Amino acid sequence: MARKTINVGGELIEVPDVNKKMLIVIAGAILGLIFLMSGFYKVDASEVGVIQRFGKYVETTGPGLHFKLPFGIDRVTNIAVERNFKEEFGFRTLQAGVRTQYSAADYSEVSLMLTGDLSSVQVKWIIQYKIIDPVKFLFHIRNVRETLRDATEAVMRQVVGDHSVDEVISLSRQDIELLSRDLLQKVLDDFGTGLSVQNVRLQNVDPPEPVQPAFNEVNQAVQEKERIINEAETAYNKVIPQAKGQRQQIVSEAEGYYEKRVNRAKGDAEKFISVWREYSKAKDVTRRRIYLETMLQVLPNLQNIY
Repeated sequence: MARKTINVGGELIEVPDVNKKMLIVIAGAILGLIFLMSGFYKVDASEVGVIQRFGKYVETTGPGLHFKLPFGIDRVTNIAVERNFKEEFGFRTLQAGVRTQYSAADYSEVSLMLTGDLSSVQVKWIIQYKIIDPVKFLFHIRNVRETLRDATEAVMRQVVGDHSVDEVISLSRQDIELLSRDLLQKVLDDFGTGLSVQNVRLQNVDPPEPVQPAFNEVNQAVQEKERIINEAETAYNKVIPQAKGQRQQIVSEAEGYYEKRVNRAKGDAEKFISVWREYSKAKDVTRRRIYLETMLQVLPNLQNIY
């Protein structure tokens, strides 16, 4: 490599003579590498890529390797459209697993609600949702997660306020979940969030701690009432069918006795009529025959004859 001499502080120093063409090649290689690194991007199978050119939305690309304008002209944001996201209300999960760990912080400002019969309950629930419109998700709402949480809390308070405490705790949990999901989806559609609510699940619904003893006493009284009702129904189901069977037996016996007496009376009447007819034809002979038949029936039963 050629060298040249330069004067540095009165001292002559030899340095390599750099070729300008080589500098141009190196600079071009560096620019080409930057071009390639900033021009190609990858979108995973569960994502889509949203392209912005100078901050303005341009297009949405699917999974795979794609090219965009480099040097910051185009900017890509990958959005997971196949993933189920979850939000928790009234509690926080620190670590999920066999022994799930929950935060000990107080979230009663979210969970404490008033029911339709003016009772207080603490409602803990979760929602699962997907991003179905990445463009709306990125550009229509400034803070989508905060908007989602506020809308979810407002909808749940509305639905709980339309039901009694018994319905919220046990009787209508599934109906409350379905109604909350539908109402929340309508609110999110009106806001243009680009989200789809998959599920709303009530986790725990309990009375506030100060009234839990009274609430437990009410539950015990209700359970006792149900126990007594069940015992009464069991006794009813045991006694009533037996009484109905006895009634049917008596009725059947009475009907049999009725048929027997009627048939016997009819037989006696027919016998009397037939005898009367014979008697009308030959009174003397018939009278003697009746006398003799009667004596044949009576005499064998007599022990002594005088």
